[in-house]
Amino acid sequence: MKMEEKIVAIAGNPNTGKTTIFNSLTGTRQQVGNWPGVTVEKKEGYYIYKDVKFKVVDLPGTYTLTGESEDQKIAIDFITQNEVDVLIIMADALNLERSLYLLLLLSEFHKNIIIDLNMVDLAEKEGIEYEIQHLEKLLKVKFVKTVGNKNIGIEDLKEEIYKKCKEPPSEFFEFNYGEEIEKVISEIVCQFKNLKLPYPPRFLAIKILEKDEYFTNFIITKVDWKKINDLIMNTEKFLNKPLDRVLMEKRYGIIHGIVKESLIEKKKELKPEITEKVDRILTHNFLGPLFFLFIIFIIFNAVFVWGKPFVNFIELILEKLKIVFSYLNLPIWINSLIKDGIISGVGSVILFLPNIFLFFFFFAILEDTGYMARAAIVADRIMHKVGLHGKSAIPLILGFGCNVPAIMGTRILENKRDKILTSLSIPFMSCSARLPVYLLFTGIFFKENQGMIVFSLYLLGIGIGVLSIKIFGSIFLKDESLPLIIELPPFRMPYWKNVLIESWTRTKYFLKKAGTIIFLGTLILWVLNYFPHPYNYGTEMNFIGKLGSFIFPLFKFSGFGFWQAGVALIFGIYAKELVVVTFGTLFGVENLTETLRFYFTPISAYSFMLMSLLYMPCLATFLILKKEVGIKWALISLFWSLFAGWFFSTLFYQIFSFLKGGTFVN
Repeated sequence: MKMEEKIVAIAGNPNTGKTTIFNSLTGTRQQVGNWPGVTVEKKEGYYIYKDVKFKVVDLPGTYTLTGESEDQKIAIDFITQNEVDVLIIMADALNLERSLYLLLLLSEFHKNIIIDLNMVDLAEKEGIEYEIQHLEKLLKVKFVKTVGNKNIGIEDLKEEIYKKCKEPPSEFFEFNYGEEIEKVISEIVCQFKNLKLPYPPRFLAIKILEKDEYFTNFIITKVDWKKINDLIMNTEKFLNKPLDRVLMEKRYGIIHGIVKESLIEKKKELKPEITEKVDRILTHNFLGPLFFLFIIFIIFNAVFVWGKPFVNFIELILEKLKIVFSYLNLPIWINSLIKDGIISGVGSVILFLPNIFLFFFFFAILEDTGYMARAAIVADRIMHKVGLHGKSAIPLILGFGCNVPAIMGTRILENKRDKILTSLSIPFMSCSARLPVYLLFTGIFFKENQGMIVFSLYLLGIGIGVLSIKIFGSIFLKDESLPLIIELPPFRMPYWKNVLIESWTRTKYFLKKAGTIIFLGTLILWVLNYFPHPYNYGTEMNFIGKLGSFIFPLFKFSGFGFWQAGVALIFGIYAKELVVVTFGTLFGVENLTETLRFYFTPISAYSFMLMSLLYMPCLATFLILKKEVGIKWALISLFWSLFAGWFFSTLFYQIFSFLKGGTFVN
């Protein structure tokens, strides 16, 4: 018998613990993808409670609902176009009024709603407590108190979700905007009488009153717009205020009254908390950037030191595997495919899996503690100095994880100029896919200073990104940048379950990439290595040698003028991890260290890492650039990154070769 399935959607403001509750409900049973038709990240998972399987969808965080924002439109469309059985609205117990504003908007959809009053422990420390039954009576929704990072209240939440799924929605909170406005809403709704709409009529009417451009354009040709427009203008004239402002004031007015009436106790204002004192340091003009750089430096060192024993263990397993396959009586080509192709290729990337996990682990801690919001404030000041909007700091920081979602993140920028300039600089932010390249070369040539070398590459990437903004910014008219408005969540101890789930989810994506894109690239590399002369594997006589011979003269002055490096860089355009895979398939895992020592010196190794940092990140980045800013700017980014990679790696190699030997290398 097939188990009954129900859909649960989680909505709420940013920093209300939405991700923590999602992880507490689903555990590791989750997957990350994109919403259909757009590039906004979609996260969903499931859990089984009693006799029901619940599919949980984590909607993008939002403060309000407008059709002009990609994230908010996704939330609206999902709720209206799917049979959502239960809608959970996250509410911050420290700031209930702001969270309830979203409830008033979502109540128009007439769904089974549960308010998850999260972080009640922090509220109680501040002397804030609510009469829950009174809130439930006034708002006609069920409240569940939770402390997400301590797993408190999760079972109560599951039980309430289960109950709601077993009963149809009974009553809804109907917010009355006053006689004059309600009359206008009714008249607009009457215009929809014979229309088949994807949105609730009352919700759509309210959006029109708010002058929401997306919803106005959606309905304008389907109704008597002149009549509606006259209604709006006459009402605004009567009220002597814009209707969007009137609606907002009425919502906040009723919310303030309900919260005030339900508040049991609130202690007098305390002296500034430790968080406020720490924030003064972390967001300080001088100390803030220094602390940020110090944290990143510590993380890189820890990634290498803590990851080394695990890397050695995986390396030993790979060597044993190759020995095992050597004793098997397999056809020569199959033996070569497994040993030289799969084990040497994919294995050379899997080798650094512990370092990748630790990298994600530390950044998950920074996110969970609330530090990343402070880092955005620090970066905001730099953005203003180079002539960008403060919001540009957010996608640039995302670029350290992956350039693709970071470029998607430029959608938060309203100004086209800022979006283009930010998108052009993101490819220079060193993403996690470049990390295996750094790990390989620093492990061979810079064992004593791995953290420092990688740290310097990240700084250089930021520097070239800023230089790109300055160069291309001169093409545009100067534009005044607005300040970044961002909420600073309170500092919290990391919720370790949440940190581990986030780290594993991102590492799992890396493994999936290794099993698909990197594996496919490995097979192509092996074919090019093996044919047309199988007994001359990995030589210039085969296809791969001819391919590398075509490009390697370009890098003679950069310190790596040999065909194997040229092939590695070509395949790195497909996916940066394939740079390591290429060397692995050409030289073999067991011979990789000694062979690279033969071809590279410390200076040329750093030059090669610099090239890997700066030239085109990957094919996916180019495609998303094309989609977001157009083919013209995507091609400009491509050619600029290729030139920057060649120019700066050559400049570095020639300068340091001159300093070492007193002459330039030709």
